[in-house]
Amino acid sequence: MPGHRWQDRGQSVHGSRHHHRSADFTLDTLLAAKAGRRISVCIPAQDEESSIAAVVGPVHDVLVRAGLVDELLVVDDGSRDRTAEVAAGAGAVVVPAADVRPSAGPTLGKGDVLWRSVAVSTGDIIVWLDADLTSFDVSYVLGLVGPLLLHEQVVLVRAVYDRALDGMSGEGGRVTELVARPVISALFPHLAHIRQPLGGEYSIRREVAEALSFEVDYGVEIGLLIDVADAAPRLRRISGMFSEYAPGSASSFSASVPSLRVFANPGLMTFD
Repeated sequence: MPGHRWQDRGQSVHGSRHHHRSADFTLDTLLAAKAGRRISVCIPAQDEESSIAAVVGPVHDVLVRAGLVDELLVVDDGSRDRTAEVAAGAGAVVVPAADVRPSAGPTLGKGDVLWRSVAVSTGDIIVWLDADLTSFDVSYVLGLVGPLLLHEQVVLVRAVYDRALDGMSGEGGRVTELVARPVISALFPHLAHIRQPLGGEYSIRREVAEALSFEVDYGVEIGLLIDVADAAPRLRRISGMFSEYAPGSASSFSASVPSLRVFANPGLMTFD
């Protein structure tokens, strides 16, 4: 895989576009850049016994053992199957969602579980992964963590996927392309370049997560994207960026990093 590469892709309303190779986000590179910061991987789960080990296992066996990931949590939202048992066996610490901030009452959906995961985790960087991924490998986590460790102005990293639409690769899912992106383009044009705003794999700095409210259910992904963009100018220490990252193969991915400095002069960086 080629190493560091930048390619100017011209200007858009969101600034310049660049490409970056995933080889920059090796495990050794990120371990060297970690500098004492804690990283938590949090996986919200409900009735995912058939898939949870394939997500938890590689994170534990590679990234926890290497020292990149400090905390691997499965926040279980009342699973009625063996999700908790399987996740624990694969190396996760399983936390019942209802036991976190019990004064808030019963959990109301995925966003509520993510909100509780912020409270129960301890990382300076929080990585969220869905429990039902079928093509997961640790490059997902490396790509989500990399921009936050290597670029202090980045505050949010989101995943992008090569999903087909009408048989065409790279066109995204139907809900994304036919509903979510058109609505975002109309109501939040500064976020129109985000290709897959509904994905469940993303990472965030703790101080940003603690400054935001969370939609209680499946609107949480798009809600956090919009809220981070809106809140960035008001965050005292954070003046800068969020990122969109896409795992391609096991060894490549792409990400875009638009500046959030009041959207005055945003630059876009792409990792592929």
